[in-house]
Amino acid sequence: MGKVKVVSFDADGTLVTPDFSQAVWYEGVPALYARKHGTSLHKAKAFIEKEYQVVGDHRIEWYDIKYWLQRFGLGDCHKQLLEECRHRVSCYPEVAQALSSLGKDFTLIVVSCSTREFLPYLLDGMEKYFARVFSTVSDYGQIKSPGLFAEVCREMGVSPREMAHVGDLWEQDFLAAKEAGLMAFHLDRRGERKDGSSLRSLKELGKRLLEE
Repeated sequence: MGKVKVVSFDADGTLVTPDFSQAVWYEGVPALYARKHGTSLHKAKAFIEKEYQVVGDHRIEWYDIKYWLQRFGLGDCHKQLLEECRHRVSCYPEVAQALSSLGKDFTLIVVSCSTREFLPYLLDGMEKYFARVFSTVSDYGQIKSPGLFAEVCREMGVSPREMAHVGDLWEQDFLAAKEAGLMAFHLDRRGERKDGSSLRSLKELGKRLLEE
């Protein structure tokens, strides 16, 4: 196997906690809807969460804040909404040290389904660690797939065997990257898979990169 040169990270749920995204999608949007349409927050949440599930996370619309605000008749207020939730952004505790250490030996990038609207907030203070930041939805109009990872490898000028990816989604981050030929790591902070191969923390990534 070729020596890994590039290490790719998912963002939401991998580098930062889901708190910011949860605040935007499940608090901010329902609050706007309730005010605009004169309904209770409880009813607004129930309606909006049902609408999210109708679309589902395998369609790019799921990740597009502009799409949802338009669908719900809320206008173009995404910038204000994201700013109001900015204080909810929170990195996992080991992230800064892990990125600083890994950046000495590898080129670090981000490959995320989060849109360009979200990424400046999710990566606030971390931009210095990354050579490139890719939004699969904004840049390529797709979610993560083997073909998407192959395209990112081409963009970075490396073969799939020279790139590793880590993320918290089993299908999109682990299986898709693995099928593309990357060294793939599943980040399972809660220890739910019980198969012993997933990472519990990014602290483990450096050691695992050397072992593989």
